[in-house]
Amino acid sequence: MKTAHYTILFHTPAFLGNAEQSGQWRTPPFKAQLRQWWRVAYAASLGFTPDVARMREEEGRLFGHAWLENDRDEQGEKVAARKSQVRIRLLHWDPGSLSKSRWSPLAQVKHPEAPDATADLYLGFGPVVLPRGERTPTLKANAAIQTGEENTFAIAYPDEHAPLIEQALALMSRFGTVGGRSRNGWGSYSLHDIGDVPSLPLRPWQDALKLDWPHAIGSDAKGALIWQTTPFADWQPLMRELAIIKIGLRTQRPDFELTPDYSAGDRETRNGINHEVPQARHWLSYPVTHHDVSGWKKNNARLPNSLRFKIRPAPDGQLVGVIFHMPCLPPPAFKPQREAINAVWQQVHAFLDKQSSLTRTRA
Repeated sequence: MKTAHYTILFHTPAFLGNAEQSGQWRTPPFKAQLRQWWRVAYAASLGFTPDVARMREEEGRLFGHAWLENDRDEQGEKVAARKSQVRIRLLHWDPGSLSKSRWSPLAQVKHPEAPDATADLYLGFGPVVLPRGERTPTLKANAAIQTGEENTFAIAYPDEHAPLIEQALALMSRFGTVGGRSRNGWGSYSLHDIGDVPSLPLRPWQDALKLDWPHAIGSDAKGALIWQTTPFADWQPLMRELAIIKIGLRTQRPDFELTPDYSAGDRETRNGINHEVPQARHWLSYPVTHHDVSGWKKNNARLPNSLRFKIRPAPDGQLVGVIFHMPCLPPPAFKPQREAINAVWQQVHAFLDKQSSLTRTRA
């Protein structure tokens, strides 16, 4: 077994809920992160053409399982479950220090469909709420992990699995976020002294749409689909900048504007519009407030956004925001329309390339 110890440091508040839904340091979110990035490293090691069934078997034997049907022990006996060979520990499981009373709402952002939106409510809706009758957002739970909080992250793993584990750890530190609304940049963290990612798992983004799970960072003729903001001295104005960018790309007119088309069968309900066919914005992520797709709503379908946000430290001690695309095809339940999806993401990439506050980065 190899062992390593890192200092893990948060750059934005993290909504890691415990049984009481209050923020607390816990190992399961970090183990889940490791598994997710291990799959990316595994796929990259096989040229992004993995046998998914075999990958799931190897993952189960390495990280533990209670579901593999063909797992056998060293004596050839069938086993119904297996403990993880990867062990993760934190020095402490302390509660987060950011309480409701200490939450400072971020500045307002201009949104054509929500005139009173603040950046924290827009990017953190769920963990961040606007109580009935109140005018300023606050935390839904009792606490969150505050930016600047740190812990010791210890890990042990088998020697034979070291290359993929170590690549996954480096990817975690570079691109990982944990907790509620983490795809929007909340729960951004770094593992100190882990070193650079040896090679980015880049795949042409349209080729990445051949698989329906996140397995690579996209690329195009200009390079990696990774954009970086200008440096900021603090996380609050940086999160506001990310909110402005996300609002802008989601509400581009006319293509991403959500309007009823009754000639196509859309119909009004008490809660909004039911669209018979998905509109362009629906392919970014789903559900969309007040704009359901009839067939998707019936199946309680959810489509996570494959565009992810992260906040990292800059060399000068400031912070930068990073936006990166991990393209994958929506699951079969969405009946994905490849031509429409291609058009949507081409437009998003073009929008990000045009932003004066963003530049392409190689890593």
